[in-house]
Amino acid sequence: MNTLLSVVVRAFVALVLGAVSMTALAQTDDCKNRGQLDTLYCDENKDLVADAPKDSKRWKNPSTLVFTYTPVEDAAVYETAFKPFLDYLGKCTGKRIVYFPVQSNAAEIEAMRAGRLHVGGFSTGPTGFAVNLAGAVPFAIKGTEKELQGYNLILIVKRGSPYQKLADLKGKKVAHTSPSSNSGHLAPQVLFPPEGLVPDKDYKVLFSGGHGQTVKGVESGDYDAGPVASDVFNRMASRGEIKLDDFRIIYRSPLFPTSSFAYAHDLAPDFAKKLTQCFYDYRFPPEMQKTFGGADRFFPITYEKDWAVVRKIAEETGTPFNRAAYEKESAREEAARKKALEDKAKGK
Repeated sequence: MNTLLSVVVRAFVALVLGAVSMTALAQTDDCKNRGQLDTLYCDENKDLVADAPKDSKRWKNPSTLVFTYTPVEDAAVYETAFKPFLDYLGKCTGKRIVYFPVQSNAAEIEAMRAGRLHVGGFSTGPTGFAVNLAGAVPFAIKGTEKELQGYNLILIVKRGSPYQKLADLKGKKVAHTSPSSNSGHLAPQVLFPPEGLVPDKDYKVLFSGGHGQTVKGVESGDYDAGPVASDVFNRMASRGEIKLDDFRIIYRSPLFPTSSFAYAHDLAPDFAKKLTQCFYDYRFPPEMQKTFGGADRFFPITYEKDWAVVRKIAEETGTPFNRAAYEKESAREEAARKKALEDKAKGK
């Protein structure tokens, strides 16, 4: 009986999955252009992001809007930081707003792909995966009236260390943040070699699990150095978690765009338009400005234009924003996250 039941269950699951696949195929088989997007999505206007579904029955106008922010640091910090904005967003959209904390970039991307996340902030590197695999449509970035807010990849060492240039770190313990991170992993692979340091050749890449973990690891001496995003580093200092005088920056990259804000492609177009306008009209109160490095608003952007340099780095490092690269990087990221938690539990 158990064997028969197992066979029946497997057959039923296969039937359901087949039906889902056929439905998805029927929805996308008339797509004239997809680019690098997953087969669930279409990009007929060729702006590199998913179009809204052609069938209006698939458009979503939820009564409860689910929002999250990239898990670069403690999720609780950002739930508090975004509260004034989310209170405003609820009034502006007429929706109930729920903050959905996520523990990894992969979890955030999968949540939007599965329809559990409607709008959120994605880290610079994972934005590309969110666009191609989850149908995310980036529309804003933190900034000011004149410009979007960017950040630099910085390589930090302890102030008292002997390291003065990148080449000094050959054979040392250098922590990257996570495999999908732009500043924490991808950009160093392109930007460090011309400076005399080749990741995974001149040193073994160690994954800390996040920018905050790298900073703290360098501070404690667990790592000799680590590439991190300058905005995260500065926010940690402004909150008193670290002292800038305890570190030295021995490398600083050109400016990258900071985390994007994106909505799910299947939001009803009229609601998506209203949602983006609510973002653009909002002005950060003083506490939010302090938390986000002086940014006072959400600055309009497009993925096609403002993420061009990030896409270039991804291509040059052999990690294009596609399903194969995502699955590989997600597995490495999850392994790194688990190891970081184990090390923390052991008091390392």
